[in-house]
Amino acid sequence: MIYSFNHSGFRDPETGVYNQTYFMEIFNREWHRHIRERQTLALLYLCPQIDETDKQAHLLELLIGQVQQALMRTSDLIARMNQDNFAVGLFNIDTQGTYTVIERIEQKIAHFNHDHQRKHTHKIDYQLAASVCQPVATLHIQQLFDDVRSLSQQLEQQKSQHAVVHQLKVQ
Repeated sequence: MIYSFNHSGFRDPETGVYNQTYFMEIFNREWHRHIRERQTLALLYLCPQIDETDKQAHLLELLIGQVQQALMRTSDLIARMNQDNFAVGLFNIDTQGTYTVIERIEQKIAHFNHDHQRKHTHKIDYQLAASVCQPVATLHIQQLFDDVRSLSQQLEQQKSQHAVVHQLKVQ
């Protein structure tokens, strides 16, 4: 029998996407490859706000399935970081490409909400924060994660927009 990663401990059991451990391992590897090859990458945090009173089974799984469809490149990576947050790694991508991916994700979520609201009275809100950078030896990977986390928290407090992209510069 051939071992398959599709059903291994690398996946989140509720949503089927990769888990945090696997994501961090791959992202770290890609970070160092991007340093060597002088390429840019992006980290996105998706924070869906699902109403706890919504009793539809597998709602989060269905939503994230739609988000996965927006990630069209095989190198793009999505993982569940914790109960409320998902991370998306976009490799060898610039700011404009990141905006394009965000647009596709937002379109998929809008379509999902349209279908969801046919049977339910509320929609799923979300925040989508992204930071784009070119990794260099003097920039620590944690700075990128801190930047995206900070952007995500700002979006949650504002509640006036869903998405923001930031270009992380080396200081």
